[in-house]
Amino acid sequence: MKAVHFGAGNIGRGFIGAVLQDAGFHVTFADVNQEILDALNNSGEYQLTELDSTANTKTYSNFNTLHSLNQRAELVTAIASADVVTASVGAGILPRIASTIQEGIRARAAQKPLVVMACENAVNATNILEGAIDVQDSSKVVYANTAVDRIVPMQTPGTEPNVSVEPFCEWVIDNSNLAGLELDIPGAKFVPDLMPFIERKLYTVNTGHLTVAYLGQLAGHPSISIALSDPDVLLYTQRVLDETSMALVHKHGFDQADHALYVKKTLSRLANPAIDDSVERVGRQPLRKLSRHERLIGPAAYLSELGRIPVSLLGVVGAALRFVSDSDPEVAQMQKLLLEKTAAEFVTEVTGIEQGHSLFEALVSVVAHHDEAFALPEMAN
Repeated sequence: MKAVHFGAGNIGRGFIGAVLQDAGFHVTFADVNQEILDALNNSGEYQLTELDSTANTKTYSNFNTLHSLNQRAELVTAIASADVVTASVGAGILPRIASTIQEGIRARAAQKPLVVMACENAVNATNILEGAIDVQDSSKVVYANTAVDRIVPMQTPGTEPNVSVEPFCEWVIDNSNLAGLELDIPGAKFVPDLMPFIERKLYTVNTGHLTVAYLGQLAGHPSISIALSDPDVLLYTQRVLDETSMALVHKHGFDQADHALYVKKTLSRLANPAIDDSVERVGRQPLRKLSRHERLIGPAAYLSELGRIPVSLLGVVGAALRFVSDSDPEVAQMQKLLLEKTAAEFVTEVTGIEQGHSLFEALVSVVAHHDEAFALPEMAN
């Protein structure tokens, strides 16, 4: 079995590429980062270390590498003979790799269809690829959306191509488009409806991570695990996840007890000092994370439509507006918008919540008062 994976970075090597190799696939890593490609080629293998109370290391060598641009012809040939193509390059980069995948699909001989899956931290990311690839012949290609979850911390400089990750990982694949096509990937879970899993992860892991980052920075903590050792930050994060849990259980019918265990597991993952990360890195791109269907506004809007005021989530929105990072252009853009726009204009443009929505006035109030002296947001009742 053969796979082509776009993105030889930490997620590519430490998650998707590893799960595929565990399943017996030979993986072709495609990337534009010559440094990481050289590191992989020179070593011929890499070590994946799961960081917990004890470190567990496994060696991977069933791969080769290709430069996405300089070796395009070879990459097209690899796609033409592959069983699956996956990607973890960032949702915004997906359109840039679409033409290469398209050329590879068109070069395929008569055989079972290629399965294309974007493995990104975004809702229905494969749809982005599908929309940019002008091949809809189901005898040649099928598209499957996925939900992925694994925390990969900042890596120690000079250790590439080795990669360290948390022990937990979850790769959920929507099989509704596979039409009986069997993919033998034991490390993945196949489901007919992906949205509950996408939103469970987004509104629990990502919302919790972001909450700790924004409140942690405002409280003066440098990293996620240190911030979570602050009882006030921990308690507030728990209150936020109480709100997102309410939304998820109501919307998707999750068992309350099972979901409570998922939340508990999430908090223990985030608190793991072995995979600690800086609050600044986790909090970056605040404008994207304040958009309509993202990790804060999505569950807050849903709760407001149920007649509940998402007090804790609104507090995190306020903290997001005070996020500081000199290296993140979105922070400068956000501050510019806060200066130039009225609170109502900012809410509509950034969050996608329009006047008349049940959450609109509460968001306007948060934006209007965002620059007041900081105190940890008042706990929700």
